[in-house]
Amino acid sequence: MRGRVERSFALPPIAPHSKTNKMIEEKFQAVVLGAGESGVGAALLYQSRGISVMVSDYGHIAPKYKQELEANGIPYEEGSHTTELILRAEEIVKSPGIPEKAPIMVAIRERGIPVISEIELAGRYLKGKVIGITGSNGKTTTTMWLHHILTEAGMKPALAGNVGFSLARQVIPDEQPDYFVVELSSFQLDDMYKFRVHIALLMNITPDHLDRYHYNFEEYAMAKMRILQNQTAEDAFIYWGEDEFVSRYVMSHQPMPMQTLSFLTYPQVGSAADKSDDNMMRLHFDGKSFEFPIDQLALQGPHNLQNAMAASIAALRLGVSHDVLRRALSDFVNVPHRLEKVGVLDGVRYINDSKATNVSSTYYALRTMTTPYVLILGGEDKGNDYMDITELITSGARGLVFLTTDVLKLYKSFHGKVPQIASALS
Repeated sequence: MRGRVERSFALPPIAPHSKTNKMIEEKFQAVVLGAGESGVGAALLYQSRGISVMVSDYGHIAPKYKQELEANGIPYEEGSHTTELILRAEEIVKSPGIPEKAPIMVAIRERGIPVISEIELAGRYLKGKVIGITGSNGKTTTTMWLHHILTEAGMKPALAGNVGFSLARQVIPDEQPDYFVVELSSFQLDDMYKFRVHIALLMNITPDHLDRYHYNFEEYAMAKMRILQNQTAEDAFIYWGEDEFVSRYVMSHQPMPMQTLSFLTYPQVGSAADKSDDNMMRLHFDGKSFEFPIDQLALQGPHNLQNAMAASIAALRLGVSHDVLRRALSDFVNVPHRLEKVGVLDGVRYINDSKATNVSSTYYALRTMTTPYVLILGGEDKGNDYMDITELITSGARGLVFLTTDVLKLYKSFHGKVPQIASALS
């Protein structure tokens, strides 16, 4: 477990990042909580627009971000939050990883200070079109794949959100890209109010991060739907038509202001994309028609077919040619640690899927396994229900290795269902 981070006091006291009495007595127009890529990007954007800002991080700040803050004369603190200083701000940007139950957030909410995300801040100064991707699973792969397609088309898109540089950092210059491909988590969407997504992709909604949403699936799901909140008739919503919650939401909110485009993994007239009986990915909407052999996709598996469909619909709507789309669908290289083949040792094939951070991601990965395997499970339990992967593990796993302190729940879920269970931490 990580111990408490000691409070940092920089020397000499005149340095812009030191906590002097003068700094504590100051009032900053904006305070940024968290000094990762998102937080530092937000601070730099505020400063570029002449807004006084300081950064506060309860943990340690990475050296590269300290250097950047110091080089730009932006005051910061690490190891704690100075409540009286933060509560004098007119606006606060909260990094996505900070939970609402954190004492500083409770104090901020009680004071009624506006809290926004870095994405919301960036939206005030953004000039191009936003293609936003969210979902419990597949959003990183789809984001990277769509960015690859648009890059191949010569559209020079920016990549932002949970991947690439922060969106705030990328809207500082007056000259900006025409397109921003942005991966959006539910935490970022929570503090987004006026930000407009021109083309919204919602991959799916499965239980995840329920510890941050009072263990309430509907509350988590509605956070995902916030991606639609400022769309107009000029915009589009691309979604997986087999997702029960999303399909029900679309049906109950008719007519919706934006164009709705669904994709399905079986033949279906009326969807924007589907799978034919002869294993072709088919797109058909707005008078456009496109087919591609599924076995020629760069990434295989049912989940990657969904990713390819969503990215392809967005690409065609943005005017990408068929030739470019065909090439980009077949030569894309996946993100690291997503079903990554590590090697073979003594006849055992090792696959790194550590990018799978929830049960549903693991489910899709296990569905691609065609030979017996040993599964290493780690990370933090976020209110997980392991029922969805029990049958796959029971039928395919030779053993389980737990790489986590949350062993008891996993052990109860799989005891007696696989030949061997071990804990790497015992």
